[in-house]
Amino acid sequence: MELCQRVLGIPFKRARSRIIEYLEYEEIQQLLSAVNRSAHDGLRDYALLATLFNTGARVQEMLNVRACDLYLTKPFQVRLLGKGRKERFCPLWSQTADMLRDFCKKQRLDLRSDARIFLNHRGEPLTRFGVRYLLTKYLDRAKLCAPGIARKRLHPHCLRHSTAIALLKAGVDLSTISQWLGHASLDTTNKYAAIDLDLKRKAIARIPPIPMRGRTEWHKNSGIIEWLEAL
Repeated sequence: MELCQRVLGIPFKRARSRIIEYLEYEEIQQLLSAVNRSAHDGLRDYALLATLFNTGARVQEMLNVRACDLYLTKPFQVRLLGKGRKERFCPLWSQTADMLRDFCKKQRLDLRSDARIFLNHRGEPLTRFGVRYLLTKYLDRAKLCAPGIARKRLHPHCLRHSTAIALLKAGVDLSTISQWLGHASLDTTNKYAAIDLDLKRKAIARIPPIPMRGRTEWHKNSGIIEWLEAL
C-alpha cells in the first residue's frame, strides 16, 4: 500500500498541449459544397457531415443514431447517446431536419424503427475509419476553393471543434456549449475560449486604449521649482 501511494504521488510529466484544429464557417460551406448530392452515396455523405456540424456530436455518437432517435417535426432534434451512456437531445436546424427527412425517405427508413441511419455499401453501419476516409476525400476537393484547409491537420473530431467555435463566435455562452457537446466538465469547454484569435481581438477592441501622455521633466515643471524654492 505504501509503495502504491508513492507511485500515485509521482507528478505527471508536463506535455505540450496540441493545437486544436477546426474549420471556419466558410470552410465548412466549401466542404459541404464538395459533396455531389445527386449521387446515392453523396446524399448520405452530405447528411452525415451536415448533421455532425449541426450537432457537434462525436463521430461514434452520430454513427449510433437510429431512425427512432430523429425527431423531424417541430421541435426538430436528435437523441444522442454519449460517454457513459448519457443521453442528451440536440436541436436541429430546419434545413438539417428537411435534409434528414428527405434522406430517410429515399432510404425507405421507418422513423419509428431502430434501424441505423448511416450505412456503408454492404448495408452495415459506417465505422469511424469510414468517416475519416470520407472527410479526407471531400477536404481534398474543398482545398481547391479554400486553400487554408491544406495548412490544417484535420480529422473527423475537428467537425466537433468547428461546431464549438461557431457557437462561441455566435455569442453562445460556454455553459450552453458544454451542454450542447455533452461535456462532463466545463473545464473541457473552456479550451475553446482560448484558441480563437478573432474573439480575443474583439475582446481587446472593447477596451479603450490607455492614453499615451507625455511626462514633463521635473526641472521644466514650474510648480515643482517654486515648491523647492519655498523649502
